[in-house]
Amino acid sequence: MTERPFVSIIIPTLNEASVIGTTVQHLRDQPSPFECIVVDGGSADGTREAARTAGASVLRAERGRGSQLNRGAKAATGDIFLFLHADTHLPPNGLTSIRRALSDPSTSAGIFRLQFDNPTPLLRFYAWCTRWPWIRLCFGDRGLFVTREAFEAVGGYPDWPLFEDLEVASRLHERGGFRFLDSAVTTSARRFRRNGPLRQQCRNLYLWLHYVAGTDPQRLAHLYRYPDDTSSTEVSEFAE
Repeated sequence: MTERPFVSIIIPTLNEASVIGTTVQHLRDQPSPFECIVVDGGSADGTREAARTAGASVLRAERGRGSQLNRGAKAATGDIFLFLHADTHLPPNGLTSIRRALSDPSTSAGIFRLQFDNPTPLLRFYAWCTRWPWIRLCFGDRGLFVTREAFEAVGGYPDWPLFEDLEVASRLHERGGFRFLDSAVTTSARRFRRNGPLRQQCRNLYLWLHYVAGTDPQRLAHLYRYPDDTSSTEVSEFAE
């Protein structure tokens, strides 16, 4: 019987004590072998303790998803990396789907579709849009997976304050062998609940259009806020 490839699941966190334990515990339903690495960017709550209690290995890194994910990849022992958000759950067959996709020698990376845990009509439409095989919609909450070889070939995540997820997906897509899976991960709608679905989606669209147009992410960083990050300033106007 062929041995299943070892998967390293890498999760960046910043003040995610309310969700990280459940996310790590949810992974217990996935088929082994895999490891779960939580890379914390300096949480002021009990994120690290909650992750350890749930069974994850915990590292610390400079704040920023790109640097945190790269730190996790450097420490990972698997031949396959799955980058997952702290409030995102895999489907029951998630790791099986990844292994099956990457068993094709022509495939080296891919991503899931998206659905929300408590969707509004607007969020259902947004989730429906992730059925399109369009690399510009490959945000990190969709669960990017990649072989170690391909990840290292594109240089890992760029050290950007935001859109590092879209950029690494784009680089992997350009390299070739990118697969869009039919199954969906389930992510929290908490940011939309907190800020209002329409307002939050308008903000997301505004930032995304700037990324597509080639705006330097550093110029947009002040408009982006990590979940439950009270140290950054969230603006109410869409102005640079």
